Order: sequence, then C-alpha cells, then structure tokens
Amino acid sequence: MTLKGRVAIVTGAGGGLGRQHALYLARQGAHVTVNDLGQAAADAVAAEIVAAGGHAIAVAGSVTDEAAVEAMVERTLATWGRIDILINNAGILRDKSFAKMSLDDFRLVLDVHLMGAAVCSKAVWEVMRRQTYGRIVMTTSSSGLYGNFGQANYGAAKMALVGLMQTLAIEGEKYNVRVNCLAPTAATQMTQGVLSETSLTQLDPALVSPGLLPLVVEDAPTRAILCAGAGHFARAYVTLTAGRYIGGEAGAGERLQAAWASVSDPDGAIVPDYGFTQAEREVASAEAHAAAAVA
Repeated sequence: MTLKGRVAIVTGAGGGLGRQHALYLARQGAHVTVNDLGQAAADAVAAEIVAAGGHAIAVAGSVTDEAAVEAMVERTLATWGRIDILINNAGILRDKSFAKMSLDDFRLVLDVHLMGAAVCSKAVWEVMRRQTYGRIVMTTSSSGLYGNFGQANYGAAKMALVGLMQTLAIEGEKYNVRVNCLAPTAATQMTQGVLSETSLTQLDPALVSPGLLPLVVEDAPTRAILCAGAGHFARAYVTLTAGRYIGGEAGAGERLQAAWASVSDPDGAIVPDYGFTQAEREVASAEAHAAAAVA
C-alpha cells in the first residue's frame, strides 16, 4: 500500500474516471475525500471504498464554488489532519464546431476545467506549503495538447491547465509540492457517442488510474505530462527547437520565411526549465551574432 496514510481529494469522483481514481488511491492505502456535484454519487463511491476496507468521506459541491471547496478542504483537515494529494478531475463537455459554439458554452467549459482546478489548487496550496509536502495532478487532454475538431473550448481549457501546472510546479518546488498533468483517454459519460463501442471497451477508465501512482508518490516527478489509455502510457513534452538567428533589420520576415524549415527542425530541441529560457537564449543568440560581426 504505497500511499498508506496519505490523504487525497479527488474531484468529479462520483462516476467514470474520477470514481476509478478514488477507488485506486484507496486501494493504495490513501484516505480519500470523494467530491462530486451530487451528494448521492459521492456517497456511493465513498461507501464502496469503506466496504472494501478503505477510508473515505463524501463531499458534494461544485469545484467552481469557492466556499464549497473551502468547506471540503476544512472537512478533510478536520477528519484526517492533512491533505497530501489533490486530483483535479472534474470536468464537462460542450462540444460543437467553433462556428456554432456559443461564448457561454466556451466560458462554462473554461470555468469548470480551468477555474475549477485553480480554485481547488488554491484551497490546498497553503496547507501543502506549510506541511512541506503536496502532490497535485491536473487533468489535461490530447485535445488541448494537439487539438480536436469541435472542442475549441475544451482544448483551450486543457492546454491552459498545462500552463497552470508548469508555473505551480516551479513555485511549489522549494516546498516539496510537485505538480503534474495526466492526459487520459477513457470511456466515460463524457466520451459516449465520440468513440466506437470497440474502442470504448478497450478504454476502460480503470486502466488509466494506475498512471496516478508515479505522479503522487514521495519520489514523484514534477512538471510531467503523462498520457494514459487502454493500458498504454507515454510522456508528452512542450519543447523548444534550437532555431536560428534571423535578425530584426529590413527583410527579416522574408529571411524567416526562407529559413522556416531550419527554425522548425526538431533536432536539438530542449524542454525549458522555465519560461524565461526562451528570452535568455534569444538574447544570447543576438549577443553572439553582434560579437561575431565585430570580430
């Protein structure tokens, strides 16, 4: 029981992938706060965990409701005294092509996925910093990493969660708060009608949840993006190519156009340690060019 004694909150855990996450963490020994929009759904999953000999409480509430999230955190602390793990899983779909999508549906999806994760992460942030231990997992998606027709709102929210993860991982590093992303492919209520029946059978949500373990244990990485589905696991990276110096004087745009293949060449690409790496390298390239010109 790798997570014996750890305390986890799983949002959107009343069914589908979130339920599997909660059950899996409980089997690993974690005490689990099962969150869902509906009390009955949360109660049912918590009861499953308890019946199997685990420890769980059920707390209903929307992840977009700051007061409800604060109350969930306070109840978790009152019950178990600490919070070690937060799995930001809650989400919704409002799929349509961008031409047909209303801005209300765009905002709603961002509110639940992005702001919901931010609200929950903010609510546990000081708890984790004070105890110098925390593991937060954001749920991103291939739709955000690579795009998907009809999911402009969902994709935007999911890629935004990668940006949130990258920064929180940097800010949490000295407090031993590690933040990662899980990009699941699973047959849930959200994917009904999107995938074939054969694919839905192969994409059992239970096959994704083991991907949580390396992201929440004591020696977890930070700033990792783990893709998981059908028992297959892979890492995704946000990389920066080596590029080349073009200059900013007259004709720079045309020279860039001519050098596009070279600028795009993935050979020598890096995964920056932080966002300012881009600026540092750009300035260094310009300075090197200027020095070479003088010489």
